[in-house]
Amino acid sequence: MAKVMRVTGAWTGLLSDWLEQEGLENAPVRIALARWASEDNVPVPVWRDLLAQGLALAPQYAAPELKVGACVRPAHVGVLGYLVLASDTLGEAMLAYQRYETLFYGQDMVEVVGQDDQMLVRWPGADSTGELADSVAIAALVSFLRRQVDTPPVPTRVAFAFPAPGPPIRAAFEAFFGCPVQFAQAHTWVAFPVHFLAIALPHSDPSMRSLLDRQAQAMLLALPDSDSFDRALQQAMVRL
Repeated sequence: MAKVMRVTGAWTGLLSDWLEQEGLENAPVRIALARWASEDNVPVPVWRDLLAQGLALAPQYAAPELKVGACVRPAHVGVLGYLVLASDTLGEAMLAYQRYETLFYGQDMVEVVGQDDQMLVRWPGADSTGELADSVAIAALVSFLRRQVDTPPVPTRVAFAFPAPGPPIRAAFEAFFGCPVQFAQAHTWVAFPVHFLAIALPHSDPSMRSLLDRQAQAMLLALPDSDSFDRALQQAMVRL
C-alpha cells in the first residue's frame, strides 16, 4: 500500500501557538485547528489550507511563515522531537530524524548528504509540501537547531523548489536564515558545514533516548500500512 503524505497532528499546534503569540487566538481558523488532535494524521492539502488561512491574518509581515516556523518546540514534532532532543550530537539527531521521518510525513522524504565540506538536509522538489509549508518546515528546522546549542549554527545556504518571490520577501528570507537563499531549485535544502555534525547537544540523555527509540519503533509498526505480523509485534512492544 502506498504511503500518503501528511503531517502529524502535533504540527498544527505550531500554527495555533503562533496565532496566540500574535494575539489572534480568537481567529476563526482556530476552530478548524481544534478539530485535529496531536495524534491525528493531517493531509498535506489540509495543512496548506490552514496555513494560508492563518497567515492571511498577518499582512503586516513580509514572510509570516518564517515566524510560524520560529515558534517550534519539541512537542510540535511528537516523539520524534524529543528523540532528537535527547541525542548526543547534531549528527545523531539528524540520523534519528531520518530514521523515523515516516512518523511525521507518512513517508520518507529527507536525505542527509555530504558535498565537500558541507552537509545538506534536502528533499526533492517533487515532494514539496507547498510554498508555505516548505518554508515553515525549513524555518522550524533551523530554529530548532539554533536553540539546542550555545553557539547557534548558521546555515551556509538555503534553497527552495518554489519560484523566487519579490524582493521584500526574499530579503526577509535572507535576514531570517542569515545566509544566501536560492529559489526554483531541484531540491528544497539547507546546508551546514559538515563539522556541525559533531556539535554536542545539551539535553543528551542516553536512557531516555533508548526509551524514545523503542517507542518510535513501535509507532512505525503501528502505521496503517503495517501488516498483521507488524501490528501484533507492535502490540507486544507496547505491552513490554
